[in-house]
Order: sequence, then C-alpha cells, then structure tokens
Amino acid sequence: MHSGLYLGGVQLPFVSSLRVYLPQESYTAEEMRYLQSRLDPEHNPVSVDAQELADSLGRVSRSTANPVPTTNVDRVRVFSMVDGGPLLYAPNQVVTRSLAATAELLSGPMAQLAKLVVPDVEWDRNLERLAAASGQGTALQTRTSTWGIPFSWFTLVYANDRMEVIEANGRVLTVRIQVPVPVAVGRAGRTLKMLAEMAPELDLFEELDELHGWLDGFSDAGVVELDYGPVANRVHPDESPADVHAGLQCLADGDLTGAAAAYQRLARRWTPVRSLARAN
Repeated sequence: MHSGLYLGGVQLPFVSSLRVYLPQESYTAEEMRYLQSRLDPEHNPVSVDAQELADSLGRVSRSTANPVPTTNVDRVRVFSMVDGGPLLYAPNQVVTRSLAATAELLSGPMAQLAKLVVPDVEWDRNLERLAAASGQGTALQTRTSTWGIPFSWFTLVYANDRMEVIEANGRVLTVRIQVPVPVAVGRAGRTLKMLAEMAPELDLFEELDELHGWLDGFSDAGVVELDYGPVANRVHPDESPADVHAGLQCLADGDLTGAAAAYQRLARRWTPVRSLARAN
C-alpha cells in the first residue's frame, strides 16, 4: 500500500478477476438496498481495490479463530460503458463466495486438517452467522484466478475492446477490459462450437463450456470485465488475447504448427508468472 494504492503484489499472490456488472433491475429491492449500503462514496474502483487488500490482510492477521469474513468486507464496484450511461453494479460477494468455498473445503480431502486448525464449533457458529446475514443473492458475479489468467478468459476479449490501464508512480496497477455480456457469450459459443468439432479433448474445451454456461445466465444488459490485477505490471502490454485467438484460428484451419507457435508464445509469457507461486 502506498498513498492508498496497491503497488505491485510483492510477497502477495497475484489475483486476477473476471466479473460481471449488472443493471439495477437485475437485483431485488432488498439486494439493491444492501448494495447501496456497501458502495464506495466516490465510485472509485482503485479505492475498492485498496480496501479489498486491507480487508484481506486484516483477516489473515487477526488473532481470533474466525476463518470466514464478516459482511463489513463486502464491497461493490460501479461501472458505466459510456459517460452518463446507466450504472452497472458488481458486488465482490466475499461472504457469498466464502460460504461456497467453506462448504467445499469441509466436504473435501482437506476437511480433517481444517477442523484441526479451527474447531467444529467455531466453523458452525461462523457459518450460521454468515448464512443469516443480509446478502446479495446466490448468483456469483466474480471469478478469481491466482498467479495467472486462465486462457479461456482470453477468448472473451479482443485488443480493440474497451480497455482501462490504471497506472501510478510508474507502475501498472491493473488493466481492465470490458465487453457486453452478449458479445462475450457469443465469442465463447463460437469458440466452443469450433473446439467441439476440432479438439474436444482439450482442457480449454471443458473450461470454456463451464464459463459459457456461467455467463449465459446473466442479463444481456450486463458487462463482463477481465481485470488483470497486479500481474498487469509484469505482462502489459499483453498480447495473450491475440495469441489465444490466433492459436484457435490456426487450429480451425488445420495449421497445427501455427497453433503450437501461439501456445509457445503464451507459455513463455505466463510460465514465469505461475512459477512465482513456488518461489521463496
């Protein structure tokens, strides 16, 4: 943190996000009241980034045996595709996402370790508190990725899409690319169709199929945002969307050499970033 800004992610995971902004009519009156209560007064996304970082550091440094966040850390981003256009909202849904993640943790292979670290009674008490708290619905509007961006996300965007580059003190804080939901859904659908015919065995096909289903459930008035987060300082200007689309086009044309070359460019760019997860 420096002058209220997060400047780099040193010794912290690089977290990138794919979020969906939705219009007011997508929420119930109760949900909208809750969103309004959690808004940043200045509607400043960089300020929200800084608040989320402070919230995260606060959770990992507290001394109480409370593994889940409180509603105090729910934040809401506001966005408009054009000046004076309708406002769209993207709650970070920390509480909702924590409930889903905790349920997965306690039913998975790490459940025994989780219960050794935090007693059952503490899990139960805090989960009951969260479930009873005011929320923002159950449809998750944000996905996150640590130490890199899934290649499936790049199928949704192109270099000429609306882009924001956020900089401070000579560093790129983040890059955000926005596209309307129907555009993102259409791109994912066309890529899925091609992969189903040419390479259904690829991991990308399964990832994109799940991603397409998620996006297709949102309002056509919404906007999808790819937010690089602090990893942008290492890769911007990034040609990953172009390389992904070039590789897919080569695959569709039967040019396996061109597809392999595009993948190698992506690997050279992102392997060093992902290797940081194991650095000390």
